[in-house]
Amino acid sequence: MDLAGGPLCALHALIDRRGVNIWNLGTGHGHSVIEVVQAFEKASGQAVPYRLESRRAGDVATCWADVSLAEQELGWKSRRSLVDMMVDIWRWQQQNPEGYSPSLS
Repeated sequence: MDLAGGPLCALHALIDRRGVNIWNLGTGHGHSVIEVVQAFEKASGQAVPYRLESRRAGDVATCWADVSLAEQELGWKSRRSLVDMMVDIWRWQQQNPEGYSPSLS
């Protein structure tokens, strides 16, 4: 839901702008893989099997979006928590067990 609002804010901002504009959309906070797994388990009530491994060569240690420009110029900010996002993902999956398949009629 948060990411649907970000592009809408950007489209409105582009009415008065020219050239290239780039805004990062995100929460501005990173989450570990374990945090994501735990949030999904909480949202779904399902255990997610996993095993801990060493970081692979080339894996980035930490990474997240700097969302300050989107906040300043668009007035857009993510308002949902990681658990909220996982609840939405789980609800969508339950409603679409075969995935997304648009009608081609």
